[in-house]
Amino acid sequence: MKNELVIVLDFGGQYNQLVARRVRECNVYCEIYSYRIDIEKIKAMNPKGIILTGGPNSCYEADSPTYTKELFELGIPVLGLCYGAQLMMHVLGGKVTKPEVGEYGKTEVLIDKKDSKVFEGVESSTTCWMSHFDYIERVAPGFEIAAHTADCPVAAAENAEKKLYAIQFHPEVLHTVRGKEMLYNFVRGVCACSGDWKMDAFVENAVADIREKVGDGKVLLALSGGVDSSVAAGLLSRAIGKQLTCVFVDHGLLRKNEGDEVEAVFGPKGNFDLNFIRVNAQERYYSKLAGVTEPEQKRKIIGEEFIRVFEEEAKKIGAVDFLAQGTIYPDIVESGLGGESAVIKSHHNVGGLPDYVDFKEIIEPLRDLFKDEVRKVGLELGIPEDLVFRQPFPGPGLGIRIIGEVTAEKVQIVQDADAIYREEIAKAGLDRDINQYFAALTNMRSVGVMGDERTYDYAVALRAVKTIDFMTAEAADIPFEVLQKVMSRIINEVKGVNRVFYDLTSKPPGTIEFE
Repeated sequence: MKNELVIVLDFGGQYNQLVARRVRECNVYCEIYSYRIDIEKIKAMNPKGIILTGGPNSCYEADSPTYTKELFELGIPVLGLCYGAQLMMHVLGGKVTKPEVGEYGKTEVLIDKKDSKVFEGVESSTTCWMSHFDYIERVAPGFEIAAHTADCPVAAAENAEKKLYAIQFHPEVLHTVRGKEMLYNFVRGVCACSGDWKMDAFVENAVADIREKVGDGKVLLALSGGVDSSVAAGLLSRAIGKQLTCVFVDHGLLRKNEGDEVEAVFGPKGNFDLNFIRVNAQERYYSKLAGVTEPEQKRKIIGEEFIRVFEEEAKKIGAVDFLAQGTIYPDIVESGLGGESAVIKSHHNVGGLPDYVDFKEIIEPLRDLFKDEVRKVGLELGIPEDLVFRQPFPGPGLGIRIIGEVTAEKVQIVQDADAIYREEIAKAGLDRDINQYFAALTNMRSVGVMGDERTYDYAVALRAVKTIDFMTAEAADIPFEVLQKVMSRIINEVKGVNRVFYDLTSKPPGTIEFE
């Protein structure tokens, strides 16, 4: 699986994960490491190529992130992006300074070096995404200028003989029109990677790795029904069969019919060879949440109650050798364990191991994959497409899509409204275009007229966003006739609702979830 490896050295850039994803799109395995990684470890990994990310610092300042000159003398191709490009020039004897004007946003880049391997097949004038307040004033000895812009004399430089390439812009973002080709040229051309890392190879190798690690041991997995835990269950099932026990806690805050759908796939009548335990804990959760309105308190109650229920089931099973988790690569990086970028959020399944289950070791079969890769593995394993492409869903479930107190009646309202919304979005062919969409129940009640009668009912809010990384998001532009159809169906079919709103708020200032 990892015979060919390209590593990304993270200097605090906001696009570090995107760089790794673009490399993997070239069918080459890629991992992110902090720039603090020791050079001996890099040598031991024997990567086919190294990419240096952007970052918020000035490379010529004393306390800025840097790397030893030896990195550029290993004979391994190196591509520096933005800060990485400036650092390469600075370390190798070029000059980086602050210009009179910085460059931000879409910029026309003119290719000067027609025979550059990185720019092979790229037009002599191309649109790229710039984001820098420093610039390369003088290239390092042995380098040639490969591209420039109106305000930036060195938009790219290279020492082709030593396979060192410095690019001032960001080829990894979609705004750089030919960026994917540039990265492909580096990874497959300069680094000479064959590109044989594919999902079927991943499944085959992961199954072998799991069997070797687990032996005849027992594995316990908390199955939420979300994409990550479902794919982890499918992969473990293929590897070790009945040595795996999945505990599915139905807290009554799932989407409409979701508990039954999960059981249909993984339960006794499903296609997977494993032990499946479903715990119907709906009433238990509703009683714990009675009278609670503050969202963070709801999150805490739902999380703690899950631990209690899971603990009870784990005790019935007895000692297990491994606790499995559906941790994926962005969880690792965002929790500050992979790269250098600021810790974005802590994840419940990264870093801290639960002390309420008697197990020897943790196993995370998906920890090297991005979400889109996890979905590909799911399809490869034969998990139904509607589960594999299921909408992202928060751990506390509908508990945080209901503003105010959670009751069985409110859960029913939001489940029914959400099911109608998802059905109409799919009918309109928008389900794969919108990154996340759902219905939420506001705590607002207002007067309405239905038939000839006065009503005093709830308002449902529809949310739909487009995003690449879920760090920022814009409201999706859904055709008005689709929204009207959803509104009409919800008001006519869902008891207790007399208004429907569409939430136009972007992130920031809002969050994607509606709590």
